[in-house]
Amino acid sequence: MKNKYSYIGISFIVLVFGIWAVKEIGNRFKRSDLFEVGPVPSFELTDQDNKKITDKDYKGKVYVVEFFFSTCPTICPVMNQNMLKLQDKFYGNPEFGIASITINPEYDTTEVLKKHAEALGVKHYNWHFLTGDRDYIYNLANTGFNVYAGQNKNAPGGFEHSGLFALVDKEGNIRCRKDQYGNPIMYYDGTAETGVKEIKEDIEKLLEE
Repeated sequence: MKNKYSYIGISFIVLVFGIWAVKEIGNRFKRSDLFEVGPVPSFELTDQDNKKITDKDYKGKVYVVEFFFSTCPTICPVMNQNMLKLQDKFYGNPEFGIASITINPEYDTTEVLKKHAEALGVKHYNWHFLTGDRDYIYNLANTGFNVYAGQNKNAPGGFEHSGLFALVDKEGNIRCRKDQYGNPIMYYDGTAETGVKEIKEDIEKLLEE
């Protein structure tokens, strides 16, 4: 009888553990409530280490995209500092990445971007500063991501661009949260503390998917 009850007890423990494990696995791979904007536009650019980087290199990673230029005197320094906060938050996580795409590729060569990254204190190996053909990049920004980037000789630094961050999930889909009215925000404000706080929270959600 003793062996019988021992067997029943062990079986019960195994069953409870099995149910718990299945629940935990289900929770880990459960899709979050973030809105799916659409697939990230395909791209192929060159990073600060002179390596070709494409959207496929980010597959399996949650990453953030920004458009900037290294000599920007206005919002870019703020955006870069906020990206550093994301780097520090997710440093060492191989499933996280950042794509910083210059809108002044004539000046922002791979060498310039390398020095810029070093000056900022970039440490995450999945943070790529990307350059390429100007028209290609402008089309990627304005048509692909639907965020504004362009030249304007009257603007500080000679260029204008959005201060928004795009959030991309592991499957290559642009994702975002909804506002208080239930409308997708589409992108995150990369110049504001609120935007950085929101994107941190949502990166964590996507990393758990």
